[in-house]
Amino acid sequence: MSLRITEIFYSLQGESRTAGFPTVFVRLTGCPLRCDYCDTTYAFQGGERMEVDDVLKQVADHHPRYVTVTGGEPLAQNECLTLLSKLCDAGYEVSLETSGAIDVSNVDDRVIRVMDLKAPGSGESEKNLFENINKLNKNDQVKFVLSDKKDYDWAKNVISEYQLNKKCEVLFSPVHEKLEPKQLAEWILKDNLHVRMQLQLHKLLWGNERGV
Repeated sequence: MSLRITEIFYSLQGESRTAGFPTVFVRLTGCPLRCDYCDTTYAFQGGERMEVDDVLKQVADHHPRYVTVTGGEPLAQNECLTLLSKLCDAGYEVSLETSGAIDVSNVDDRVIRVMDLKAPGSGESEKNLFENINKLNKNDQVKFVLSDKKDYDWAKNVISEYQLNKKCEVLFSPVHEKLEPKQLAEWILKDNLHVRMQLQLHKLLWGNERGV
C-alpha cells in the first residue's frame, strides 16, 4: 500500500474550522484539475513513492492532534482512503481537502471532508460533482474560493439551491491578491449571508513559501 507524496510538513492550519492550530499536512501528488489560481502546481507531478506505514511514522514524529490530507487532489490516488482510515485509527483528528470532483462516499466517516466547490473563475466549475453534497454531514465543510462578484453570486445560488447551510458549514475565501478581502466581507454583510469568511493564514505569515 503506497502513495505518491509531494511533502509532509508541520505548520499552522491556514484555513477551515481549525485555522491557527498546529497541524501535520500530508500533500499527495497529482490532480485532474487545473484551476486558474492554483497555488500548488508543484504537486501536479513528481513526488516520492511512500508506503502508507512510512507516512504514518513521519506524521507521528510531530505528535500532532490534527492531520490534514491535501494535494493536488488526494482522492485521485486510491490508497488515500486507506491512509485516511489509518490516520483516524491512530487517534488524530483528520481532515481531507478535496476538490469535490471525485466521489467522497467511500471516505471514512470519521474524516472531516473540506470540499472545495469550484466557482466559474477557477476555470473548472464544470468538474463539480454536485452529487457529493448529499453525502456530506454536519461535521463537513464546503469551501468556495471566489475571484469576483460573478463567483460570489454563483456561490450564493449554489448555497440556496442545495440548502448547504442545513447540511454543513460553508466557507468563503477570496482568491489571494485577486479579490480584495474587504470587498468580499462587505458583500457577505450586505446579504447577511450565513457563511464563515476566511483568509489564508499561512500566506499572511509566510507568503507563497512551500512547506508552510
